[in-house]
Amino acid sequence: MTVDVLTFGETMAVLRATTPGPLRLARSLDLALAGAESTVAIGLSRLGHRARWVGRVGADEFGALVVERLLAERVDVVAHEDPAAPTGLLVREQRTADLARVAYYRAGSAGSRLSPDDLREPLRDGARVLLVSGITPALSDTARAATEAAVAHAVAHGWAVCLDVNHRSKLWTREEASDVLTPLAAVATTVFGDQSELDLVGGRESLLAKGVGDVVTKRGAEGAETTTPTGHWATSAAPTTVTDVIGAGDAFVAGYLSALLDGLGPAERLARGTAVAATAIATTGDWEGLPTRAELLTLHGETKR
Repeated sequence: MTVDVLTFGETMAVLRATTPGPLRLARSLDLALAGAESTVAIGLSRLGHRARWVGRVGADEFGALVVERLLAERVDVVAHEDPAAPTGLLVREQRTADLARVAYYRAGSAGSRLSPDDLREPLRDGARVLLVSGITPALSDTARAATEAAVAHAVAHGWAVCLDVNHRSKLWTREEASDVLTPLAAVATTVFGDQSELDLVGGRESLLAKGVGDVVTKRGAEGAETTTPTGHWATSAAPTTVTDVIGAGDAFVAGYLSALLDGLGPAERLARGTAVAATAIATTGDWEGLPTRAELLTLHGETKR
């Protein structure tokens, strides 16, 4: 069945200290999940869209956690269980009230073993939008091949392709990322990134010249802006009380894509993206604070659609 948005990548289990201080002194840990692509999928689902996430998980309790929580958020899940590799793990230490430290245990994980075969049926089922994160092709050669195959399929079938550059320096260098992501960005419909990430894939003017229809610059606390062949729009960040900024960029992408799916213009897409991000960062966790459509109306005054 065709979905609104198809995305794929690694979703990890998360162990998160509940109080500030060294992890070794933490009295308790929360158990959650994290992944850029699945965070966007949850955000879209809460806003009333049908989002499908594809990935690999281990044959372990962490894998079951990933699948069950995504299903609980009404995300359409295609999870391939890998008996030969564990589900990736992220451990988050709240060192002080304002500083978090994150350790990844994902080398050789099930998620990194994503391959083109894993996406064959979901791609055949179709989608309005393919969302690709720059994280996934950095995980392994097979994950890169899966990303390239998915983008080629989407382009060939006339889907919108949205690329969130999302460069992770712990996974690969800027040069490595540029070599892989620049060709993908060139065929995308929409490209997201901060200024440094957009420069990594050629820069705004180059992307527009190659036919990208919408180049979106994420500016964090300063808001966001978008440039199309017909104009430029900018917005400041929506007011909020900041509790946890992790996941803010993914929340913004979810809101922006939601407005895009609703057929809204650039200014409205920016407004919804910043509103979703502002709501999300008022709550601890990557995705827990993502709003429903009704909450957007209540908290940010957005009109019903």
